[in-house]
Amino acid sequence: MKVTCQNISKTYISRHGHVPALNRVSLECRDGEFLCIVGPSGCGKTTLLKIIAGLIEPTEGKFSLQGNGASDLPAAAMVFQGHGLFPWMTIIDNICYSLEAKKVPKNERYRSAEPLIEKIGLANFRKHYPHQLSEGMKQRAGLARALVSGAGMLLMDEPFASLDAQMRLVLQEQLIEVHSEFGKSVIYVTHDIEEAILMGDRILLMTHRPGYIKSEIKIDLPRPRDKQGVFAGEIVRIKNEIWSQIKEEVQKSMELPYEP
Repeated sequence: MKVTCQNISKTYISRHGHVPALNRVSLECRDGEFLCIVGPSGCGKTTLLKIIAGLIEPTEGKFSLQGNGASDLPAAAMVFQGHGLFPWMTIIDNICYSLEAKKVPKNERYRSAEPLIEKIGLANFRKHYPHQLSEGMKQRAGLARALVSGAGMLLMDEPFASLDAQMRLVLQEQLIEVHSEFGKSVIYVTHDIEEAILMGDRILLMTHRPGYIKSEIKIDLPRPRDKQGVFAGEIVRIKNEIWSQIKEEVQKSMELPYEP
């Protein structure tokens, strides 16, 4: 799945007037690529993902999604920071929700989901409800739900931000394994520069609001990437390079008025 955005702008209307969120954003995520987007709070990263997902319309500009192949499958699936699981459904039914919505018979949708449930370590929790699972397990279920949908692209909005450091590392590794095995294109929004370096093929840096693409960093390091391993020095160098470019944008974002 490939996505191309051309001069995407978005302006919200609030009680204080017009609030520009994005300013002529152009980007491309190639088929099978893991693209990370880093920028200060409020720069429009989530807005951009919602536009690509088709949840909101841009004020100006256009985008296209190409390469899914099957007209009955969604082009993109979004994974939010909050897992978004339905509390009244079991984990397997949450994961299979998109198949249920398409009226796929229960036995068939369970059969489709079982290998993925095994892979992400939720086999013993398929009949549990969300409140019975840890936050890390819930996020894994949210990822599995996006994969089962058959979408060619995953749009991920800081999915691991609420987890502790150890669990984040585990899920980062699992996500990279899933990305490698399934070949999905991924657009991954994060505030964590180090996370972007460890996971991404490329990193796009965004400015303060209204956000636009300031620069691009290519990560030419083999996976898996270990910040304590042989490439530790290179990871530190890239991290310093990104921070030198993004620091000014973070400072500027702190000076902007709050817009509810």
